[in-house]
Amino acid sequence: MSVWDAIVGQQAVVEQLKAIAAGDPKAIAQSWLICGPPGSGRSNVARAFAAALDTPDHGLADEPDKARQQILAGTHPDVTVLATNKVTISIDEVRELIGISEQMPSTAPWRVIIIEDVDRMLERTTNVLLKEIEEPSEHTIWLLCAPSAQDVLPTIRSRTRIVNLAVPSNQAVAAFLTSTVNPTLPEGKRFSEHVAARAARLAEGHIGVARLYATDEKVMSDRDDLVVGVLGLGRASDAVILAGDLIDNAKAQAESDVEQQAKASEDEFRRINGLGEHDRIPPKLRGAYNQIAKKDELKRQATRRSRDVLDRALNSVSSVYRDVAVLQNNAEDAVGLINLENRTAITELSVRLSRSDTVRRLDDVATARKRLAGNGNPLLVFEALFCALIPG
Repeated sequence: MSVWDAIVGQQAVVEQLKAIAAGDPKAIAQSWLICGPPGSGRSNVARAFAAALDTPDHGLADEPDKARQQILAGTHPDVTVLATNKVTISIDEVRELIGISEQMPSTAPWRVIIIEDVDRMLERTTNVLLKEIEEPSEHTIWLLCAPSAQDVLPTIRSRTRIVNLAVPSNQAVAAFLTSTVNPTLPEGKRFSEHVAARAARLAEGHIGVARLYATDEKVMSDRDDLVVGVLGLGRASDAVILAGDLIDNAKAQAESDVEQQAKASEDEFRRINGLGEHDRIPPKLRGAYNQIAKKDELKRQATRRSRDVLDRALNSVSSVYRDVAVLQNNAEDAVGLINLENRTAITELSVRLSRSDTVRRLDDVATARKRLAGNGNPLLVFEALFCALIPG
């Protein structure tokens, strides 16, 4: 399959980048800004574009060559990806990338630098990057990724070629889950087309979340419980209990994810160094091995994962009041409902609330998101939110 076959719901962009990669190298822009909402696949588009630029077949052959496999796996010597779990990208990380960008590519036509979340740079860090973006080395291409062009400084926007991704349709996401994700799962873990369609609908175009819903019944069940809990809010005690359950679930899921990731990294370290599962780590490798499961780093990752779970919960809560607004404005035929399984309760709520009440609750969700982004105490943030959502 082509390198572009894994890109979901972005046909116009794919055709554009495919033509550019196969065109005159002298006409290729060297600084790009790939924009798309979370889950639209902007990082995957950047990697696919890098593979199209740095492989002889431009990523179009059905059978991937070694270079394409290395680029997509993140091991190619001429393609560097900066992805971070931190809140911000540090100035030292950017300076290191600039040093790499000035080196000649070793095997490929281009040295490609991908920064996945360029919007996480502070202004002074961005200014360090600016000169390199403005006058890149003749053999280097920069691929910057951000949710939107407005999330980066105007000086960066004006010096890059902008590619805007669309929100993938539910049909495109469901088709991706069925045709691409399902075949990679063990026989007993595969899901039905109905589950794929439901996961795509609930994820609202977010490919990663849709994959998570389709492949993890616990995560889908937790979302169902949250929506039912929000629709059943009647007293402050309900709000406090619902908030506590949500925070506990987020913490447990985050810790489980981080532990699994650390275990996978340790197993890969052993495999690369020719060590068995129970072999002792040689003294000269212990430092590198211990870095994998460093407690402080795992704690930071767990905190970040927990915030991701809570952000997903806010999207789910917001979808309830989005559905209420859809019914209040007789727009179901035009845009449909997200929480179809809860249609009866949502219909009842749409009668109890006025349109201004619904808008205020959507504002309450936005306020909770800002408080979380400002490092507010998650439990207090959600207790306040759920209390505000109780119908008057």
